[in-house]
Amino acid sequence: MPMRAPQAILFDLDGTLVDTAPDLAEATNALRAHHGLAPLPFEVIRRQVSNGGSALVTLALGLEASADGHNQARQFLLDAYEQAIAVHSRVFSPLDVWLQEWHGDQRPWGIVTNKPRRYTLPLLEALLLQPGALLCADDLSVKKPAPEPLWEAARRLGVDPKHCWYIGDHVRDMEAAAAAGMTAVAVGYGYISEEDDYQQWPADIWFEECAALVDALGEFKL
Repeated sequence: MPMRAPQAILFDLDGTLVDTAPDLAEATNALRAHHGLAPLPFEVIRRQVSNGGSALVTLALGLEASADGHNQARQFLLDAYEQAIAVHSRVFSPLDVWLQEWHGDQRPWGIVTNKPRRYTLPLLEALLLQPGALLCADDLSVKKPAPEPLWEAARRLGVDPKHCWYIGDHVRDMEAAAAAGMTAVAVGYGYISEEDDYQQWPADIWFEECAALVDALGEFKL
């Protein structure tokens, strides 16, 4: 289908806008070290980052969310992450350059993430990111794949949802975008599990590489 020119761009955070996997991988391996276990390879951890802290605990220790000790382990991981939240994390290249230009032109953009605000704000501050709208996991009573956070972000930007792109690296991002009436944009460079085929997600547009996404976004620069 022809790409609909967006009036506003909304991003998922981890694995879409910012490469946070290096810092989350260190926190995950800190949890393993705490339990006397050898570190896991980075790529193994990277594929699970978008599934959240509980998934990383399960990966690290084999503890399912309902298991005794899971919550305690999750808190250890999050505490370790909070102490080094933006050591290696960076905006994906060349999205970083495009974003500076879009922001400089005062074009509306925002972030809708299932990451709690406690961890999101220090990360954005360290990276000097200033979205016009920011919706985190704990801002509303529901989170993605519910459409309400995306609607609220569009409202804050003053843009009709149908004129927004929502870009993400997880199937729940596409489900949220579709439910919100936004153009759903799936990216294959993010934190995608081995069993997932992002091209099968219910998206409107798919981009394998970040550079291809940026090329497409560049077509809409005023």
